[in-house]
Amino acid sequence: MKSITIEICAGSLDDAIAAEKAGAARIELNSSLFLGGLTPSLGTLLLVKKETNLKVMTMVRPRAAGFLYTASEFKAMKEDAKLFIENGADGIVFGFLKKDGTVDEKRCEALIKIAGDKEKVFHRAIDVVPDPLKTLDILIDLGFTRVLTSGQEPTAYEGMELIAEMVKHAKGKIEILPGGGITKKNVEKLVKGTGVNQIHFAALKSVAEPSTAKNPAIYYGGALYPPEDRFETADLGAMSEIIGTVRF
Repeated sequence: MKSITIEICAGSLDDAIAAEKAGAARIELNSSLFLGGLTPSLGTLLLVKKETNLKVMTMVRPRAAGFLYTASEFKAMKEDAKLFIENGADGIVFGFLKKDGTVDEKRCEALIKIAGDKEKVFHRAIDVVPDPLKTLDILIDLGFTRVLTSGQEPTAYEGMELIAEMVKHAKGKIEILPGGGITKKNVEKLVKGTGVNQIHFAALKSVAEPSTAKNPAIYYGGALYPPEDRFETADLGAMSEIIGTVRF
C-alpha cells in the first residue's frame, strides 16, 4: 500500500468531522468554498481543534478574485494569521502576487514570520504565475513547506505533466500538493503519473435548508443567485470512496 496523505478542503466544523471519519489526516479550513476558499472564522478553528484530531491548515484569503491585496486587506490578513497561529492552527495557507503575476516576496515573508515554526502553504496562486518552476525556487528560498497546485490547468488531472515536473524540480525541498478536480475516477492515475505522496480535494453534496421555503423569490447572494433552500456540505461517502481508491 502506497502511503498517501489525504487533505480535505473543509468549509465548516461539520466538514472537518466528516473528513476525519472518511480517513483524512489533514484539512485546509476555509469559509466560502464556492469562492475558492476564504478566511474561516476563529471560532470554527477553535472547535475543529477541540472536536477532531486533524492537522489544520487555515486559509488566509480575505476575498475572491486574485491575490493583489490592498494595504487594508494585507493588515487584516496579518491579524488573522496571528490569531490562527496563537489559537492552535498547524499552519496557514496564503499567497501574494504582484501586478505582473509574480510572487510578492516581501508580503509572503511577513506571514512566514508570523507562522514561525508552523507550516506555510502557498496556495493555487501558483497556477497563474508566468513561470511556475522559477516560482517554485522562490518559494523554496522563502521557506514555504508546501505548494498547492493544479499544474496551471483547470484540474490537477489535466495538469499532471507540470505537477510531475514540479515534483522532480523540487527535489524534496518543498512538498507538492495536487488539488483541483480530483475524483474517484482520476485519483489513482494522478498519483501514479506525478509521483506525489499527498492529495487535496473536496467532496460535497447538496443539503436541503427548509427555513427559506416560504419565499423562494428572495436571494441573499450576488448576481449568480445561488439557491437559498439548500447548501453544500462534505459528502462522507464520496470522500471515503476517493480515499479508498487512492490507498492501493
